[in-house]
Amino acid sequence: MENTAAHSLNIEQCKKITATSIDSVDSFSDRQIVLSYQGGRIVVTGNGMKIINFSKTGGSFGATGEIISVRYIGKGMGLKSRLFK
Repeated sequence: MENTAAHSLNIEQCKKITATSIDSVDSFSDRQIVLSYQGGRIVVTGNGMKIINFSKTGGSFGATGEIISVRYIGKGMGLKSRLFK
């Protein structure tokens, strides 16, 4: 049976982001953080981004910095699936 843990994402004043049910941090820099969760990936872009909390066992994530955008990319939404519909 599939794990259906509830996922949430909160942004406070475009300076702090927190999320739950995060499986992994795939990549990070001061301008972009890529997270994986059950539904796919989350790409957070900004300036001066710093990860302040990540618990793989608990699934909690937190970062600070100037948050410019958050984009969800669903599973199966890679370049090939977008080009070859």
